[in-house]
Amino acid sequence: MTTIGIIGIALLVILLLLFFYYVPFMLWINAKVSGVNISLIQLFLMRIRKVPPTKIVTCMIEAHKADIKEVTRDGLEAHYLAGGHIERVVHALVSASKANIDLSFKMATAIDLAGRDVFEAVQMSVNPKVIDTPPVAAVAKDGIQLIAKARVTVRANIKQLVGGAGEETILARVGEGIVSSIGSSESHKSVLENPDSISKLVLRKGLDAGTAFEILSIDIADIDIGKNIGAQLQMDQAQADKNIAQAKAEERRAMAVATEQEMKSRSQEMRAKVIEAEAEVPQAMAEAFRNGNLGIMDYYKMKNIEADTSMRESIAKPEKKDKNNK
Repeated sequence: MTTIGIIGIALLVILLLLFFYYVPFMLWINAKVSGVNISLIQLFLMRIRKVPPTKIVTCMIEAHKADIKEVTRDGLEAHYLAGGHIERVVHALVSASKANIDLSFKMATAIDLAGRDVFEAVQMSVNPKVIDTPPVAAVAKDGIQLIAKARVTVRANIKQLVGGAGEETILARVGEGIVSSIGSSESHKSVLENPDSISKLVLRKGLDAGTAFEILSIDIADIDIGKNIGAQLQMDQAQADKNIAQAKAEERRAMAVATEQEMKSRSQEMRAKVIEAEAEVPQAMAEAFRNGNLGIMDYYKMKNIEADTSMRESIAKPEKKDKNNK
């Protein structure tokens, strides 16, 4: 065989592969056998539009066998080009149809494009999901802390999946309801005796409003006793009052010390003035002698008075000491 013949056979094989790639003849036969009406030209155009014909045909066959007439080729192509999961959407439509759940193709594609798993949502509508809340700590009116864990049974709300809040919102609202219920209880003992009172109170609040789920039940799985928050707060308050009282006492002591220092300073100033005045007495007396305002007899009388006063003081001091010793 010549080189030209080998090249010709290779080109023929390549052309056949390209033909069967862009014109999936076997896939068209599979669709026809399954009862799906689709042409080879449409399959060829799907390759041109970069839409996988195998996925489209498989989804159309599944929808046809489940008698879902609203699933069309154009709808599947548009949803695929928009970034959706066509297999998940068709699975969800088939499951919803079998479970008598009202779900349209338009709603299913909207839920899928919103980022939610529409097939899982349909399954959750049939089989409710149980969500365990993290430990929620709350304090009753008697000051005792309780730590509760709850199990929330939810069912997907198909109509609220687009724009509805998720599981995090449900958990947050249930936790808020538990805290409110325990906080309004007069005693922690009443909560321990009737934990179902928490569930009833929380359920009455309609916590599933605006969410993608419907709360079926809230069951308190466990309640533990925590700290005595009331006693701890009283101890902290007493310690704070003690610190305030100590600070005020220290402030008064400092003021007393400052006042005492001030009095000592004033006393020293007064003593200095007295000493200064006593130092001026001899000068004043000499001046009085020179001016004739003070005689010698007046001077002796003054000395006698001073001596008499000094003698009386010396006599009085031993008596004070004896009294102190007694």
